[in-house]
Amino acid sequence: MSAETYVETYRQLSTTVHDAGLMRRRPAFYLVRFSGWLVALAGLLALVGLLGATWFQLIGAALIGFVMAQLGFLSHEAAHREVLASREANEWLSRIIAGLVMGLSFGWWMAKHNTHHAYPNHEGEDPDIESNLLALTPDAAKRRRGVGAYLARHQGIFFVPLLFLEGLNLHVASLRMLLTSPDVPHRATEIAFIVIRHGAYLTLLFLAMPFGMACAFFGVQVGAFGFLLGGAFALNHIGMPTVPRGVHVDFLRRQVVMSRNIKDGPLVRVLMGGLQFQIEHHLFPAAPRPSLPAMQRIVRQECADRGIPYIERTLAEAAATVIAYLNQVGVRNQDPYACPLVRRYRG
Repeated sequence: MSAETYVETYRQLSTTVHDAGLMRRRPAFYLVRFSGWLVALAGLLALVGLLGATWFQLIGAALIGFVMAQLGFLSHEAAHREVLASREANEWLSRIIAGLVMGLSFGWWMAKHNTHHAYPNHEGEDPDIESNLLALTPDAAKRRRGVGAYLARHQGIFFVPLLFLEGLNLHVASLRMLLTSPDVPHRATEIAFIVIRHGAYLTLLFLAMPFGMACAFFGVQVGAFGFLLGGAFALNHIGMPTVPRGVHVDFLRRQVVMSRNIKDGPLVRVLMGGLQFQIEHHLFPAAPRPSLPAMQRIVRQECADRGIPYIERTLAEAAATVIAYLNQVGVRNQDPYACPLVRRYRG
């Protein structure tokens, strides 16, 4: 099919989705979840003060990391304008949750994430596949030499431990951009949010516990937070086909073929925060989480009718694929094998 045919297919798909009411916002759904997780976080922070100097605090640290990851998923949805009526209201909701609750910059995240959505797995465009530490594409692996090449062939082994450092990476990257980029919208406000958040949080920890225990608490909390957020995002794209530099792919195939869904279930819903429907999220980023299961049935049927690869894996299958791909980065290791369009341009 021609690119024009795929464009028309997406228009028809979009009409079907809108006519089914699947783009309608669901404020009650989000009100319950925002309220519930914020109350849970407040309770856990109060427990920190009540427990005092005991190593049982580390259980609470892991739980706080888990709750902050859930709020991170919700902040992500607000940033995509899924929650409130106006764009500005959604952005401020996301900015407040990101800055005051998680200690992250909304502006930094939006710039990075919007580019990822526009060019998923596109070499030279998608910032999520540009890494100085991991080789995430075949071309990146080819450029490694010596020890770097050896590590690229075995990077799946230390990928999971590295996820525990992702939370720290997010904090550092946020601050670095805010301090070095004066053109970030509401930069002063975001800096103030993060300073207040970190100041209040660290003060609580160091007043409630001895220095070493407080440091351990902070490490466990940030590690759990990064593992859950980083792991959820990693499962959706790593090991899927990558688009070479200079190659244009129409919107429909760019979003479907470069993304992987995770089979839904009670555990997956908790761990993935709606990102298990990654294909549908990429096609319709403003669609609220409750609409995604119904949307999946429509999108999957359309892809079957058009012969477009639609990949869905269990959580275990996706994790195994990601690790295997990272251990030997190459087109032959992708899931699925590179689609004909991408394979043709790779020769």
